[in-house]
Amino acid sequence: MIRLFRMGLAWAVCLVAISSVAGCSGYRPAPAAFHEAINQPYMLDAGDTIRVTVFDQSDLTNTYAVDQSGYIAFPLIGAVAARGRTVQQIEGQIAAQLRNGFLRDPDVSVEVDQYRSIFVMGEVGASGQYQYVPGMTVQNAIAAAGGFSARANQANADVTRKINGRVITGRVLISDPLLPGDTIFVRERLF
Repeated sequence: MIRLFRMGLAWAVCLVAISSVAGCSGYRPAPAAFHEAINQPYMLDAGDTIRVTVFDQSDLTNTYAVDQSGYIAFPLIGAVAARGRTVQQIEGQIAAQLRNGFLRDPDVSVEVDQYRSIFVMGEVGASGQYQYVPGMTVQNAIAAAGGFSARANQANADVTRKINGRVITGRVLISDPLLPGDTIFVRERLF
């Protein structure tokens, strides 16, 4: 009887140990929307800086920062909503507002001058905020942050990304591309 009790207790301990290890080491791939965001047109947000060129209007041609409320302050027309819009939408919006009493036929061009920063945390040499560069991967961001620490899990990382107003976290390979504003967290390896 005692022997059966000990065997049952041993099995229970084994099951708890196996389930706890499986829960810690389980790979959770990023949801489909996470990867689809890479192929979507770039949406502006706070922290981006755009270069607006109004041809033959040197007083209006300048770089403008998207503020925390999602607007740029543009001469003559005032606040222009930029958050959640593409550069092509901003071009059309600025041209339409300039046409409304300021310029007869404005030729407006908009491009991203500087993307918002990314953040790298966890088991890296120097956690912090880093400048995003187009084409940047998780591995590039980790290299910018001083590389992996001695305890780092070097196979994958957790990336937190804002998609359609929702914040989503997914585990990705270090070769996966990043978007401006992403937060990368490098976990500690188990062994």
